[in-house]
Amino acid sequence: MPEDLERLGERLHAERPLPAAGFRGDLRRRLMARRPGRPRPARLRVLVAAYAGAGAFLLALAAISAAGAGPLGT
Repeated sequence: MPEDLERLGERLHAERPLPAAGFRGDLRRRLMARRPGRPRPARLRVLVAAYAGAGAFLLALAAISAAGAGPLGT
């Protein structure tokens, strides 16, 4: 069974269709043109810290509640 999966993976990799070179070039040019290099938000580090803190708080609350204590514990 693992040999069959390995052969299938090799076959899928070898036979995968690739877009034409012209399409890939056009796509790259369009993607690079859409990239104006927007500046970062002024307080990016504060936002990241706030989201990480809120996520950690919610995970801790869920763990405490799963243990049967806290506001959502049963």
